[in-house]
Amino acid sequence: MQYGYVRVSTVNQNVDRQVDDMHKLGLIDSHIYIDKESGKDFNRTNYRRLCRRLKKGDVLVVKAIDRLGRNYNMILDEWRKLTKEKEVDIVVIDMPLLDTRIEGKNLVGKFIADVVLQVLSFVAQNERETMKQRQAEGIRMAKLRGVKFGRPPTVIPKNFDDVADKYENNDITSETACQLLKLSRGTFFRSLQKRKLEKRGRDKLINRHAEQSTKFQQINERRHS
Repeated sequence: MQYGYVRVSTVNQNVDRQVDDMHKLGLIDSHIYIDKESGKDFNRTNYRRLCRRLKKGDVLVVKAIDRLGRNYNMILDEWRKLTKEKEVDIVVIDMPLLDTRIEGKNLVGKFIADVVLQVLSFVAQNERETMKQRQAEGIRMAKLRGVKFGRPPTVIPKNFDDVADKYENNDITSETACQLLKLSRGTFFRSLQKRKLEKRGRDKLINRHAEQSTKFQQINERRHS
């Protein structure tokens, strides 16, 4: 029995091209498993379902080797499990050499497929690592130029303290406070908590200064007594 496996990384990506290639090989929709998930590992819902269905002598068809996954070692390990343990044949449409059916189960054909897979996976892994290094270097250089990453900080309205006082005095509800300030509930309460911490810090500083002033005054009084 032939089965197809289709994967894209996000729900917004289109699977039609991969599915069309499966149809051209005679696969029906009920035998095509589709995942819209990252290829970082093989813990994908429909891929696991497919693996449970595969049995000795079945054929697994994929459009390209990176549809199976994106990690060099994990692809090799999964390939071994499928072809050696489950005794399933694999066909990669975009790479005819990656076809374990070559020459009717001939060992040479399987050997060629295994070698080609290792070379392609190694190259793909190196490309990904190089891309990550370039991205990291680009981010580092951008930071040196002063480029800021992430969400910009929320601007707190000038009337925040007045509205916060009314809320804390139970003059208005939190919903009304958010509407007046045009802030989300989360931002309002985080800002409120920050204000309380800052006030607590100022109070501690004032108390410490008062204590020091009192001690200094007492010392002066003892000196002049």
